[in-house]
Amino acid sequence: MKMKFLTTLMIAVVGLFGTVSAQKTVVDIAVGSKDHSTLVAAVKAAGLVETLQSAGPFTVFAPTNAAFAKLPAGTVETLLKPENKATLAKILTYHVVAGNLDAAAVVAAIKAGNGKAVVKTVSGGSLTASLKDGKVILTDEKGGVATVVATDIKAGNGVVHVIDTVVLPK
Repeated sequence: MKMKFLTTLMIAVVGLFGTVSAQKTVVDIAVGSKDHSTLVAAVKAAGLVETLQSAGPFTVFAPTNAAFAKLPAGTVETLLKPENKATLAKILTYHVVAGNLDAAAVVAAIKAGNGKAVVKTVSGGSLTASLKDGKVILTDEKGGVATVVATDIKAGNGVVHVIDTVVLPK
């Protein structure tokens, strides 16, 4: 009886949060994450909040605070300055793909592409997705590599995948 109650409660909680998160935008997902405060500050500084709250759909590869911390000292502070808004916007939109690519779709594209899938980003650049030790790896145009560490965080206007490194366009 106790186990049945716990199971029912867990299903209700999962159902509730699934419904709530489906109404949130990709921006709301980032705002609600303590691990993405740097990304949120950058999205605000670049003037991209309204765009990323629109209908989409968007697939966002969201770098964590630790990912931003890997950049050379002073980089984030410099990018957040008003005079660097265009550069910051280009870097951030390089983390966004038009469409709703869940993890299964990304893995299927990699397999269909004989181990690699190239996706066009909103900034106009491209990212190459591949698999390494069962994890999706993104290689940027400069040869930098990020690992997808969490997948399929669903939003009403797309999906968010968390990455451990900031990817950079040419």
